Amino acid sequence: MTTVTDGAVRATVDADRALSRFSPRLDGDFPGWFTDFRQAGFDWAMEHGFPTRKDEDWKYTRLEAIGEVPFVPAAPGIDHRLLSTTIDERVGDLGGPRLVFVNGHFASECSRRAALPNGTTVTSLASALAVGGEQLRWLSRRTPRPYRHAFSALNAAVAEDGALIRVPAGTIIDEPIELAFFSHTGGIPLVSSPRSVILAGPDSAVTIVETHAGTHGDLYWSNGVVEVVLDEGACVEHYTVQDEAETAFHLALMDVRQAQGSRFRSHSVALGSSIARHEVHVSLEGEGSEVDLEGLYLPRGDQQHDNPILIEHMAPGCTSRQLYKGIVDGGAHGVFNGHIIVRPGAFGTDASQTNKNLLLSDHAEVDTRPRLEIFADDVQCTHGAAVGRLDEDALFYLRSRGIPEQEARGVLTYAFAREMVTRSPSAVVRARMEHLIADRLTTGANEPVMDSRLTSEIRSVKGGRSK
Repeated sequence: MTTVTDGAVRATVDADRALSRFSPRLDGDFPGWFTDFRQAGFDWAMEHGFPTRKDEDWKYTRLEAIGEVPFVPAAPGIDHRLLSTTIDERVGDLGGPRLVFVNGHFASECSRRAALPNGTTVTSLASALAVGGEQLRWLSRRTPRPYRHAFSALNAAVAEDGALIRVPAGTIIDEPIELAFFSHTGGIPLVSSPRSVILAGPDSAVTIVETHAGTHGDLYWSNGVVEVVLDEGACVEHYTVQDEAETAFHLALMDVRQAQGSRFRSHSVALGSSIARHEVHVSLEGEGSEVDLEGLYLPRGDQQHDNPILIEHMAPGCTSRQLYKGIVDGGAHGVFNGHIIVRPGAFGTDASQTNKNLLLSDHAEVDTRPRLEIFADDVQCTHGAAVGRLDEDALFYLRSRGIPEQEARGVLTYAFAREMVTRSPSAVVRARMEHLIADRLTTGANEPVMDSRLTSEIRSVKGGRSK
């Protein structure tokens, strides 16, 4: 306990020092309400400080390393054209509408504004704010939980750009909208703070593909927030691919609010970053709303991937599903911290939560905490977690058919991961994720998980190419 306490104290000191470097820029072409919003975020962060391991939801997250780096806020000004080829290689391109952000700032030269249905908005947050941003004023009036913690408050204080997507009522957008966030430091430890807003009108439907990547070997910190608001009957399919440089830090919060009869589905794949935390908070505020969260995290070496999930059932007859899987190799650390709260009056709730983890090394570590809090009657809730190694019987079966041990292990590991990919309804996104996972499993921290003879077949998945 002493070590943890000392670490927490050091983290608090480092956090206070770090926060003082992030006072918001209050000049510029921001509307008055947004300036007040930024100042309030900074004041809240300074008052509460960064969380430490004494905080229950942060007890497994190694924040000390972030506090030790003299990060500075990223500013616009990079010649994006020089990075366009690198961005395409690291992020990919689905061929449809695409917004690209470099160090948290919009890169118009790398973006593409494809034809979209009338009334649909796909633009940068900075562009909307430059003309007043009245449609975003509600950001400053979110009283129930204005900030989840100091990192989300810090994002509010310093964010200047991000994506703004607004789908009007009754509009169905078939082609995925791609959001690409790329980091390039030029040798300076930068922190970027993109803030994106997705507004789905009544009975609308849209698919969003969000990718985070950066220059290999760069030291940077991405501290992003995505707010998703679904009106009555709206349907949003959201994908997140976290493929940051393994020398970087990635802290992300996705905050979702759902009205009556809305449906939200999230698929996430986490590969990169030294320390990564993908936090999801869903509020089922309208009767009969549904959420389905699926995630796959694959830390290796000394990486840490943290997955805090909070779903609040606040209305009757809502349904939530969670399925997260981890494949942990080397001395890496995987964390699943799932929390479901059924509020009073949310009768008829149907909630399930499952976390499965595969350890590929004697030094790999997993902490899993599925939790339920139920304050209503007439509900159906389940949760469960499992941590283990490859099935020895299955391994023996493959080896008895002449498959070498290393290849047999690769087959089983890939099958464990691929279940998550096949659940994706988008074929083009499914192909991209499948190749990313295959590449990760064929280029492990120490030895390839799969033999080259097997990888050639895996990489031949139709419609894609390995990066």
